[in-house]
Amino acid sequence: MLDIFTIVAPVFLVVGAGYVAVWQGLFSDQAVDGLMVFSQKFAIPCLLFAAMAQLDLSTAFDPKVLFAYFASAIGCFCIGIAVARHIFSRPWPDSVAIGFAAMFANTVLLGLPVMERAYGVDALEANFTIVALNAATCYLIGISTMEFIQAKTRGRALVFTVANAMFHNSIMIGIALGLLVNVSGLPIPLIFADALDLMIRAALPAALFGMGGVLFRYKPEGDLRTILFLCGLSLMVQPAMAFGLAHLGGLETAKLRSVVVTAAMAPGINAYLFADMYGVARRVIASSVLIGTTLTVITASVWLLVLP
Repeated sequence: MLDIFTIVAPVFLVVGAGYVAVWQGLFSDQAVDGLMVFSQKFAIPCLLFAAMAQLDLSTAFDPKVLFAYFASAIGCFCIGIAVARHIFSRPWPDSVAIGFAAMFANTVLLGLPVMERAYGVDALEANFTIVALNAATCYLIGISTMEFIQAKTRGRALVFTVANAMFHNSIMIGIALGLLVNVSGLPIPLIFADALDLMIRAALPAALFGMGGVLFRYKPEGDLRTILFLCGLSLMVQPAMAFGLAHLGGLETAKLRSVVVTAAMAPGINAYLFADMYGVARRVIASSVLIGTTLTVITASVWLLVLP
């Protein structure tokens, strides 16, 4: 267990360093915003662009991987909505936002570094497959459900709302451009590749440190029962469902690890951005992101111990 903890702990120490730096006034809010803009709008899209450009498409998009991960994510989306509405008596829009947070794991800022630390860079292929479709799938489901519940848009207007949210996302743009290069077979010039490599090296450390700074803003407040339910759903139920589906689907060990580790991550910052976009359940989800990220250092260690 100690060996597993030493794999996971450095990732969260970087997050913690960002948190403490902002808490102690060593790193300003404006600096955090700038760091997150750099990491999420430039460095991480470069990382995903390079990954998609080099991905072996003939083997990467394994239907069993996608089914095991997204079936468990959508299952938790439905469970989150149902429990929030019928047990915690939250309004329907709040319930959809809570379900979205349960579905949208932090696949990039936490999933990639934890997986890389545990199993190495070569083990990330299935992770990149999940990341490539995660934002599009979650936003499609979340926005469509919220718009339907709130009865704001229908038909073409709904399609435009969903498409607008997805294709103004820099991570989605990086993924799409990488896939375009992959499919077209266009070579990446050496000078450009070297510059890209410099950006990629900075991506995850900058994102993790900046994430710690962002989390300092999210004071734990709101309905504690709902927060603990959401954390449990994200950190334990979703990976358990993913593990079961991956095992039943006969996934090979390497891909099973990617599916379960990715599913075991805390709700991502995008969950709060979704709630903020609609002005619902913001306190609960902000607190769940903070507490869930803290708990992940323990729960991820447990899942790594369970995995073959």
